[in-house]
Amino acid sequence: MRTVTQIAQEIVAREGGYVNDPDDPGGATKYGVTIHTMRRLGLDLDGDSDIDSDDVRVLTRAHAVSIFVEHYFRRPGIDQLPQALHATVFDMYVNAGANAVKILQRLLGEMRISVTVDGAIGPQTINATGQAYDAAPDHLVDAYGIARRNYYYALADSRAQSRKYACRRDGGKGGWITRAEEFIAPRFHLTDAQHRERTAQWA
Repeated sequence: MRTVTQIAQEIVAREGGYVNDPDDPGGATKYGVTIHTMRRLGLDLDGDSDIDSDDVRVLTRAHAVSIFVEHYFRRPGIDQLPQALHATVFDMYVNAGANAVKILQRLLGEMRISVTVDGAIGPQTINATGQAYDAAPDHLVDAYGIARRNYYYALADSRAQSRKYACRRDGGKGGWITRAEEFIAPRFHLTDAQHRERTAQWA
């Protein structure tokens, strides 16, 4: 099993370097760390008494890894979930914050395990997830990954500016979808035709 630091390093590599896409609500971002996160944590890295895109630019890979491990894995309580779920929930938490937990909680509800959908990992969610994993140890990770993929599609359905993250210009799978499918067994990946059918309404 990979360590949490190794998982965080993979997330940093997946997120890539500095970007500031006007269509991305996250704003200036580097290695997946947004300017909003840096302001929340008070990270004035260039020491000029404000936190702006210049601070995002000078963020190092190592610092990004430490931010993710502390604030996106340990503090939310992802370490309290079954280990098999660590990588995918952690990756989604970096990408979508508390929505990563809500996706899990809704999935538990679909499995008829009662849990409040509040985006927080407390005793109820920990126990419910453990119960779900015990009941379906060979399926829960795939089910969560598929729920992630559905979340991305639904987000793009409702926000036209986000569709470029789910669907490439040539109609193929965009970064969001390929990211979700990294955590899904190949037999559950959508074919290119299925993806195109799912996104046809966006044309």
